[in-house]
Amino acid sequence: MDESRRVVRADDGVEISYVVVRGAEPAVVILHGLAGSGRELLSTAHALSGRKVVLVDQRGHGQSTRLPFDTSREAFVRDVVAVIDREASVPVHLVGHSMGAHTAMLTAAARPDLARTLVLLEGGEGSGSCQEHAALGKYFRSWPVPFADRTAAAAFLGDGPLQRAWIADLEERDDGLHPRFDPEVMIASITPVAIPRWQEWSHVQAPTLVVYADGGMFTEEQKDRFAAHGSDVTRVDLAKGSHDARLDAFEQWITALSAFLNAR
Repeated sequence: MDESRRVVRADDGVEISYVVVRGAEPAVVILHGLAGSGRELLSTAHALSGRKVVLVDQRGHGQSTRLPFDTSREAFVRDVVAVIDREASVPVHLVGHSMGAHTAMLTAAARPDLARTLVLLEGGEGSGSCQEHAALGKYFRSWPVPFADRTAAAAFLGDGPLQRAWIADLEERDDGLHPRFDPEVMIASITPVAIPRWQEWSHVQAPTLVVYADGGMFTEEQKDRFAAHGSDVTRVDLAKGSHDARLDAFEQWITALSAFLNAR
């Protein structure tokens, strides 16, 4: 697989790192969720064989600037636009998971000229609460970093698909292994996602695939309401998997994603 890592500098000086997997355009631009990075979606990129895929490390994540001052939703959108302007002929297939789905939706609403299609995995008009975000912050702060090695990280984090992705992405420093995110930046980044963005969602013009997992974070009522408010929505429900379905329901996710993209 021919791939390379590149960097674009945002207007506020933040460096956005991303991986380009070479292939045919239109490109597929993929955005990870909170506390993740493009690395966890490399398997998705490889499954889209023959297509150009761009995996973006959103600000504060992965190999992008770790401590950005601006963590607004608008800043995340501007970063995506900057990467697309640099790397792809438009329009592109815009794909996102969780917080990345929210970013993708806002990008498609703000710049309809950029989005050929939109794919939202475990996403919606907004999600989470102050209590849930506080719990996330408490959890991330509890990590005993640096970890001595990946075995020590696994002993604390566990051995689930998400935990394995975090462990694989740990950054090696002289004193041990560190996560590629800061807990305070994570909370600052996810807090605005709780604000419902119904108006933006209603403005999305691109054909949209909404994918939910049966064990995901959304209720049936939330799923129905979100899908019903879109203008051109195809909904797929994965019989297995959690909110992290791109990892623990991978084959079903790829089947749904590939079928949608191949039809367009």
